[in-house]
Amino acid sequence: MKVVFFGTPKFAVPSLEKLLNHPEFEVLAVVTQPDKRRERGNKLTPSPIKTVSTAANLPIWQPQRIKKDTETLTQLKQLQADVFVVVAYGQILSQEILDMPKFGCINVHGSILPKYRGAAPIQWCLYNGEKETGIVTMLMDAGMDTGAMLLKATTPIGLLDNAQDLAIRLSIIGADLLLETLSQLEQGEIQPIAQDDSQATYAPLIKKPDYALDWSKSAFALHNQVRGFYPNCTATFRNQPLKITATAPLGSAFWSELPPELQEIEHKLPVSTISSNPGEVVSIVKGVGAIAQTGDGLLLLREVQQAGKRPQSGWDFVNGTRLAVGEVFISGN
Repeated sequence: MKVVFFGTPKFAVPSLEKLLNHPEFEVLAVVTQPDKRRERGNKLTPSPIKTVSTAANLPIWQPQRIKKDTETLTQLKQLQADVFVVVAYGQILSQEILDMPKFGCINVHGSILPKYRGAAPIQWCLYNGEKETGIVTMLMDAGMDTGAMLLKATTPIGLLDNAQDLAIRLSIIGADLLLETLSQLEQGEIQPIAQDDSQATYAPLIKKPDYALDWSKSAFALHNQVRGFYPNCTATFRNQPLKITATAPLGSAFWSELPPELQEIEHKLPVSTISSNPGEVVSIVKGVGAIAQTGDGLLLLREVQQAGKRPQSGWDFVNGTRLAVGEVFISGN
């Protein structure tokens, strides 16, 4: 089966590697986003997919706008591929492109469609506190993740899973599901199933205001924001920006889902660990970190990152700043 692969970030790498290592598939070329300049040194950096493709000596195309790039469109037609595989490519494909391959364009999407259509399904799934997510392979159409579904695989979400953890797991699940989908598609064993648009939800691009933590929210809501938008959520501490990169909500609803070392906190909390001031440090657990009051419930700060420094454990932060009970974290900007 002759394949052209469209993809850009790390999430797409397992799918490409599976195709490269499987004798039934021939990857003819790869389409990925143009190299981007990174903050440090402002050097042009290739996408993870370009790096893998270069090592495999594959033809690589990086059009700025694929729908308008006549040279790339001509090359795609000339390849006469059986299928285009699209995994987190980052550009919308025109109907002209969708119609090119024999079996169409197959997308590996990181949610259980029709929920979380859009650019950031893993992040918004966590933000909303979902207990389960998964991968759907889809026959693409001109809409935003609206095509007919082919195969589905699900996975539970742990209380402490963050977007990075979940993306790694889903990328591996997606790679396996992709191979199964292509094999069944070639053999005519798949019947596409239309999505129920009335059940659709959307997962738009994350913007800077989404990272700001509001301590008047519940502990669970703040925790979901921190892990969903990892590692970029911000608060203010002693008039300086502070990234909160790992947390844990505390209380009867959560103890059983926490690892044993955090379950022990239940027996260490003082009776008077309730404050009327959201963001206030109400307790410090030795060897673990600070516990802050929220609008509803208590939140353990497991990992933070001060401006210009590396991420550090909650306990190292307490020691390094000599954090005291009664100090207050302010909402981020």
